[in-house]
Amino acid sequence: MAAERGTLAVNVITLEHAEAIVEGAERAGSPVLLQLSQNAVRFHGSPRPILAACRELARAAAVPVGIHFDHLDDPALIDEVIALAREFDVGSMMIDFATREFESNVAATADAVRRGHGVGLWVEAELGAIGGKDGAHAPGVRTDPDEAAAFVAATGVDALAVAVGSSHAMRDRAATIDLPLVERLAAAVPVPLVLHGSSGVPDDAIATAIAAGIRKVNVGTALNIAGTGATRALLGEQPDLVDPRPAALAARVAMADVVAHLCAVVARR
Repeated sequence: MAAERGTLAVNVITLEHAEAIVEGAERAGSPVLLQLSQNAVRFHGSPRPILAACRELARAAAVPVGIHFDHLDDPALIDEVIALAREFDVGSMMIDFATREFESNVAATADAVRRGHGVGLWVEAELGAIGGKDGAHAPGVRTDPDEAAAFVAATGVDALAVAVGSSHAMRDRAATIDLPLVERLAAAVPVPLVLHGSSGVPDDAIATAIAAGIRKVNVGTALNIAGTGATRALLGEQPDLVDPRPAALAARVAMADVVAHLCAVVARR
């Protein structure tokens, strides 16, 4: 397992996020996924402008850069992502029907997988309610290996996000990963495992989780903490500043630093 590595997937909210992610990945010499959440799309109103920016950044990058959609549960947006995938070089999406009963979740996910595969999309899903810090990521909640195996077999998903101790939107890195469970899940399902909420996971725990079977590591909050922190610091030093570019640049540099560091962590360098 020591030779295994993960792939970093980082949430994009603004153009500065996307630029920072690519800059950090290039600095580390590592591939990366630009990850757009359903909430980010709603913030922009339409996925097209931010998707176009991600596509052009990915095409010009010195390292492999993929485009991924995260936590889609709006059927209309799923339809739109499938329709736009080839135009905007979208390679994958995560379907999140985890709030539904198991059989309904399976049926809806399997349909999305079938249609996504029809346009060449790689499809991720998850068991258990995902929202915020509750549901599948609430303290003590874990993914059952037998249920995971049944879900993967019934849906045909290409990857499975698992609840093994991490939580979304954590501002400190205090999460404890259940490594024996990661190993059991990796043995139970034939697809890559995904760790959501990795901003709250210490570096060493990310590396050991990858060694145990995690293959995709999702990060979002860590970039926002770095970016807003750099912005606050600059505005504190220059309270009369009205040009937005210095603050945006400070945020971009700080976020790129985080990405470069995490790329090295998931690559075990």
